[in-house]
Amino acid sequence: MSDKAEKLQEAIGLIKDEYVEEAHAGEAVGEASGTVAEPIGVAAAVSEAKLEAAPEAVPGAKPEAKPEAAPAKVVKMPAQRKRRAGVPLAIAACLVIVLGAGALAFTNMSKPTADEAARSDDSAKTESAYLMAESATEAAGEGATTCDEPAPGNLVPGTVRPGQREGEAFVLTAGVWNDNDNWAFFTNLVNSGTIGFPVYGLDPTNRVKVSVVDEAGAAVRNQDVTLLDAAGNELWRSTTDKDGAAYLFYRGGDMPASVSAAGVTQDLAVFTPTDARGQQDDVVIDDPVGRIEDVTLTVGAGHAPAKTGGLQVMFIVDTTGSMSDEIAYLQKDFAAIAADAGNDGIEYSVNFYRDEGDEYVTKCNGFTSDVAAVQAALNKEYADGGGDTPEAVAQILTETITNNGAWRDDCNKLAFLIFDAPPHDGTDAAIDAAVRSAAERGIRLVPVVASNADRGTELFGRALAIMTDATYVFLTDDSGVGESHLEPIIGDYTVELLHDVIVGIINDNR
Repeated sequence: MSDKAEKLQEAIGLIKDEYVEEAHAGEAVGEASGTVAEPIGVAAAVSEAKLEAAPEAVPGAKPEAKPEAAPAKVVKMPAQRKRRAGVPLAIAACLVIVLGAGALAFTNMSKPTADEAARSDDSAKTESAYLMAESATEAAGEGATTCDEPAPGNLVPGTVRPGQREGEAFVLTAGVWNDNDNWAFFTNLVNSGTIGFPVYGLDPTNRVKVSVVDEAGAAVRNQDVTLLDAAGNELWRSTTDKDGAAYLFYRGGDMPASVSAAGVTQDLAVFTPTDARGQQDDVVIDDPVGRIEDVTLTVGAGHAPAKTGGLQVMFIVDTTGSMSDEIAYLQKDFAAIAADAGNDGIEYSVNFYRDEGDEYVTKCNGFTSDVAAVQAALNKEYADGGGDTPEAVAQILTETITNNGAWRDDCNKLAFLIFDAPPHDGTDAAIDAAVRSAAERGIRLVPVVASNADRGTELFGRALAIMTDATYVFLTDDSGVGESHLEPIIGDYTVELLHDVIVGIINDNR
């Protein structure tokens, strides 16, 4: 295969090959009519492809901050997500058309981009080439669909992207990052001044990690853990995750003294760095990050019992005007997410918000195991309103987290906040209350940051994830769908389908 053909195959594969059906060996082509007796599938040709773009430089960050085991940025597009395959003649036609008319567009596809503008330009070229191929395929025998017609589930005209087939989910790509698992990296970013907190009332920099184990040394999940000051006042309360870890936080003016879990209390020690000779340096009391040593608590038979009620999964979705791609994606992919996650023992809730002056500010729904009911609620929504950058984030978190009595004590709990804009100024108290409530009840609040987000929105999302022991998720430009996506200030990461990211997080929190 020529270099141009290889680049073409890679470019189309990175966007759509996970929808192509596996080839059916032995199927015959009808010779008399020149048509295909039965559609012959095309095997997905692209496996994992590494992008060799250099990580973003972080001024002042210490070299040891880079996670040793962090993977290189990899495009990971599994082939199990499939779509109808066209006939071989159509595929050959689309390759000829694109090679002839779009070769130039793919000249730089294998090169790392220099900045966000270049990434956006390459993504646009890639999507344009795919749409040319799609048109050729339809003209060859699959039957064209009208782009102006909303596909089932999209009730408002204009929500279907050009080239999208009826019933086909958007192929959004995403990366994930966990600052709690890369704390040295995060510490260096803060201490060097590369990033700063608080943001919208949240400050995750003063953290105490507590690992709770039983007498046999096994991790204890869902155990309440409390951070106390010298007078015994509660500073923060959280629950342990599946690894037995709880993350507790305190304000800059507070001084934590001990942690308590299952009737066991242990004093805290201030971290004292040593120099190269092993001698202790002076303790810097106002050092912004990493002052308290990690703690391991061993608890007896009185530790928390296992959760037996299954899993509650909530989607909280910004439905303002800039979120059309993300809404359409969720409408089309939710059923597949539920199917791949498995419906047994899972309840879902979908909730929506815009801003003051819009058709509505918040619209909330209860938990249900009825996937069709959740799908129906999703299908009624469309992107509209907004205008200014901040949205009603504080209001929706108050209704879905702080004041929501539907979260059950016997369940593991997970909430995805899909958004692209920060909360309004002046809502810090409401945001803090929601995050504290989530931490206390073990609700892992997963931000999914969409296109056009700014750095403040990134840091807000990362603070939400850190303080509720969750994973930070961000959409990437690799799909070629939507506007440009901000590259976060993190280490190396893997690019995956958003579908696979969401299903993976759900399964990881059972």
